[in-house]
Amino acid sequence: MHRISCAALAAAALTMLPQAAFAAELDGAALGFAWALPFAGILLSIALFPLTALHFWEHHQGKIAALWGLLVLVPMAALLGPTTALHALAHTALLEYIPFILLLLALFTVAGGILVRGNLHGSPGTNTILLAIGTVLASFIGTTGASMVMIRPMLRANDDRKHNVHVFVFFIFLVSNVGGSLTPLGDPPLFLGFLRGVDFFWTTTHLLPETLFVAGLLLALFFAIDTVIYKKEGHISPDPTPDNPVRVMGGINFLLIFIIIGAILMSATTDLGRVTVMGSGIELANALRDAIMVAVTIISLKLTPKANRAENGFSWGPIQEVAKLFAGIFITIIPVLAMLKAGADGAFAPLVALVTNPDGSANNAAYFWLTGGLSSFLDNAPTYLVFFELAGGDPQALMTAGASTLAAISAGAVFMGANSYIGNAPNFMVYAIAREGGVKMPSFFGYLLWSGGILVPAFLAATLLFFRG
Repeated sequence: MHRISCAALAAAALTMLPQAAFAAELDGAALGFAWALPFAGILLSIALFPLTALHFWEHHQGKIAALWGLLVLVPMAALLGPTTALHALAHTALLEYIPFILLLLALFTVAGGILVRGNLHGSPGTNTILLAIGTVLASFIGTTGASMVMIRPMLRANDDRKHNVHVFVFFIFLVSNVGGSLTPLGDPPLFLGFLRGVDFFWTTTHLLPETLFVAGLLLALFFAIDTVIYKKEGHISPDPTPDNPVRVMGGINFLLIFIIIGAILMSATTDLGRVTVMGSGIELANALRDAIMVAVTIISLKLTPKANRAENGFSWGPIQEVAKLFAGIFITIIPVLAMLKAGADGAFAPLVALVTNPDGSANNAAYFWLTGGLSSFLDNAPTYLVFFELAGGDPQALMTAGASTLAAISAGAVFMGANSYIGNAPNFMVYAIAREGGVKMPSFFGYLLWSGGILVPAFLAATLLFFRG
């Protein structure tokens, strides 16, 4: 009863805002700013609850996400009609949420089946090579997948080092974030861009210079820092995991990665017709792609030895959390995207002014830093969508005339997820695994000092080189 009364109050409040759009599709120009409050609420919940009420959050995150979603759907049904609300929900679920989650599920399962056994000595050269491998791997199996594959080999390589915190801070910078910038497989915001019509290899070609610059700069800086520390500490103690040959297990999963890539390319280049479900047109090629993701997940589970996943510390918890939270995010962002489509005529006109030069052109530096600044503390996938729509939302225009703007948005969302532990999902996972492995990881604010001192100057340099227009 209490939840129903809350929803009714929300509906009543929204009727007092600028006149809502009573039409089959949401008219963003007619929506008041209060429609964006549930979206802000769920992002702030994701950012703050893990820091302030972790136990409560772990047990009730699904309910919290559902509540924020209802605070959009119930008023929408009351004011715009149940049909409009149902069609909006179906459109979001069928065309965006389900493909998004199925790709993450397939990549998560496949990466969890790849096991790296053996150990190398964590010298500066070896550490730099491992970080570089993880950075490249992130664009093919995702930042979460690459982080989970590489974190334990990195821990074993450095478990005899007295000062090893910097190794795992740079690991988060590179493997958990920057490395995922070159394909839609690398980081969730880029896959959302792909679902919106951005070509699969667009980021590979248009973000390659920016990625090489930032990743190269960070790797060079890491090598210099690690060399100084390594020479100072010398040989400290016997290695608890002596060097032995490295072996990669679960080879079938590498084949499955190529099948995932092939399925995505097929969906982008093949026309198998379409069907209409609850007002939403579904491309049959996309439906086939999603079915292949399910098949890849099942095959990986069947053909990968369970011992490999156990040794990797694999569990379904992270993907379950993502599925719950993104269900709420995709629902609450529905009116926000409609308002952004309205541009200067909508409630977000001040935001439009921030990213627009006096002559009306896009301010790419503002797009880079605003997308990145919000991605540092809120989820980078919905942040990407917000600025994608703010830039016009037309993938063909953004890939051509607006290429610099789309590159700024993409780089900001992916790169700056490294600015805090909560900026990207694998960051906190690496933090937890490293602490469990005996690494004295910095606190939340201690990590901000690392990112502020290292990443911010690197991003300022990238701005001057690539995003001044």
